[in-house]
Amino acid sequence: MTVLKTGAAIFALGVLGVPLAVRGAESDYQGRVERVLNETPLIDGHNDLPWEIRARFKSDLAAVDLNSDTARLPFPPDEAALMTDIPRLRAGRVGGQFWSVWVPVQIKGFEAVQTTLEQIDLVERMCSRYADLAMAFTAADVRRIHQSHKVACLIGIEGGHQINDSLAVLRQMYAAGARYMTLTHTMNTDWADSATDAPVHHGLTPFGEEVVREMNRLGMLVDLSHVSPDTMKAALAVSEAPVIFSHSSARTLVDHPRNVPDDILRTVAEKGGVVMVNFAPGYVSDVRRRWDADHAGEQTRFNSPPYVGLYIGQPERAKAALADWEKEHPRPSATLGQVADHIEHIRQIAGVDHVGLGSDFDGIEDTPVGLEGVNGYPALLVELMRRGWKDSDIAKLAGGNVLRVMAAAEHVAVRLREIRPASSAVWSDSKAR
Repeated sequence: MTVLKTGAAIFALGVLGVPLAVRGAESDYQGRVERVLNETPLIDGHNDLPWEIRARFKSDLAAVDLNSDTARLPFPPDEAALMTDIPRLRAGRVGGQFWSVWVPVQIKGFEAVQTTLEQIDLVERMCSRYADLAMAFTAADVRRIHQSHKVACLIGIEGGHQINDSLAVLRQMYAAGARYMTLTHTMNTDWADSATDAPVHHGLTPFGEEVVREMNRLGMLVDLSHVSPDTMKAALAVSEAPVIFSHSSARTLVDHPRNVPDDILRTVAEKGGVVMVNFAPGYVSDVRRRWDADHAGEQTRFNSPPYVGLYIGQPERAKAALADWEKEHPRPSATLGQVADHIEHIRQIAGVDHVGLGSDFDGIEDTPVGLEGVNGYPALLVELMRRGWKDSDIAKLAGGNVLRVMAAAEHVAVRLREIRPASSAVWSDSKAR
């Protein structure tokens, strides 16, 4: 702009020329956020609380009171506080939450299927236990539940390994309530490559393509968080419905393989999808990403069973050495502002109709400063308003975009079910590409 030399004078004249009441209204960011979220449910694409309940409390909902401030629970020193509870969901003005029913990739086969069903059951029991929560299965359900002043609960499967290479299992997961599936987690499946594993398929196998088609027919959102760029491209080419990234950030800003490259962002926009920004510090701060890599290297250097490491077989000595390294190299924090930077980058490349929120709360070890739990969303929206975002754009980011994608996937499913029977493809058909 050409106001660098005279900017102060122009600013002063502008301020003096605006009535105080108008200036006060324009600066009332909190009030604007309230008004937006009264009309549009804020929907988070990914929260891992169900696994935390399983791991810490053996899936016993009576052992943890989500009506209390779970950040104050007396966890062991090496365990992070929970990031989610109902009071903080309310303070964060959350209107809809996709709960991840994640199962570790080390759990395979029929055990993975059973464990996934147990996690789905946990979410449903959680909703039955708390009057503030209600199960949702469609975009219309989310809007209805939001209008009733409850939190709409949706289910997302975080890894294609959880269907045990079976479209029949996929269909039954949908019948049980799952409304998205991430095609991979941290390792490749038999039919899709992960972003964090060595490429094997270089995208999707023919069976993987059939998984995407069957998800379209069901109305299950295809989630491309965790998959490789080649898998992203293959799924985008095959899918007849818009796709989502339930918890991913911008790779141009932080070169982490879990983030989304700009060329993919453009294709997502062309296909009508949405990228829901992850809050994980290593995904939103490049300084933190590099520290994480150095930290992992030091862990290996000190103690990497069974054969290498300076202090192999001496766990206490290795632990002390790592603690000394951490004192000399403090863990850098990410910030709320860096999360906003990723949101703005995705808006710049893909457009405001294609960005959303996917925190990964309770699936990450720590959080950006200012986003310590599910109560932090309004502060993030206020930051974007300070940067010039209009209320209508905030509404799209908060939940409007993902609701549009959900409705589109439902519409595609209605059409496809009229012309296409349930697929009888089996994974063994795809061994030879």
